[in-house]
Amino acid sequence: MVFLSDCTIFAKYLDKQEYMIQSMTGYGKAVVTYKDKKINAEVKSLNSKQLDLQTRIAPLYREKEMEIRQMISEALLRGKVEFNLWIEKDTVVDATPVNSALMENYYQQLKSIAAKAGIPEPKDWIYTLTRMPDVLTKTETEVLSDEEWAVARGAVAEALDALVSFRQQEGAALERKFSEKIDNIEQLLADIEPLEKQRVEKIRSRIIDGLKQIPEADYDKNRLEQELIYYIEKLDISEEKQRLSNHLRYFRETMAEPAGGQGKKLGFIAQEMGREINTTGSKSNQAEMQNIVVKMKDELEQIKEQVLNAL
Repeated sequence: MVFLSDCTIFAKYLDKQEYMIQSMTGYGKAVVTYKDKKINAEVKSLNSKQLDLQTRIAPLYREKEMEIRQMISEALLRGKVEFNLWIEKDTVVDATPVNSALMENYYQQLKSIAAKAGIPEPKDWIYTLTRMPDVLTKTETEVLSDEEWAVARGAVAEALDALVSFRQQEGAALERKFSEKIDNIEQLLADIEPLEKQRVEKIRSRIIDGLKQIPEADYDKNRLEQELIYYIEKLDISEEKQRLSNHLRYFRETMAEPAGGQGKKLGFIAQEMGREINTTGSKSNQAEMQNIVVKMKDELEQIKEQVLNAL
């Protein structure tokens, strides 16, 4: 196994991330062997506005907690992260040794005391003696060696690598979903064009027809034309369409940026898209156009739901 420095590990993550969205949902696990131990590293992540990290680390490795946290924060950036690092040992090798000399000493002392005091000896000598102080006490203290930490650290890096790969797979699915929804909104925006042109003529015809139904009505045709222009300008959605087109393009450009935090920016863009769609809806006094706006809102809501999972 090759052990990498912090900088090399982080560079590897950046190389893997390339130019794509990552999900904040992920899972990674690694198991490595060192002598009689199995070292397990497991990391899970869900969506969160910031990096919310919880760790459970075996006592032997707790002195390396700050280093582990640094590795996680560099690799994952943000999300609700749960990290576990624990050891499985060979139960036969790890059995607590019996201090037979001390046990024999206790046995002789207790027999002597029982004889002198005239009290019966214990019926279960094994049970009695194994409960005596230090008979089954493990006195040696385990110290973390550089060699073992290199192996454990490799397990941490491998688990993080697996989680990043998981995030990339989920992110690729998000990107496909976003692209599909952006395409749909663009198509709906194009569908509004012919309806908008028809709307102007319909507004003009409806007002003139209404005036014709009042025979005694006398009006200045030039003034009427000016008022129509003013009214139609108030309902004009050209600026909203242009801004929405810009937001859609910016959303695509942001998805193509280097991975590492597009989620928040995509969320802001989606909010701005919502403003333009809502304004378009408020100005669309035609049933067909309002139906299209409702479809736009539905597509956008699906984007907003999924963008919360984007890193």
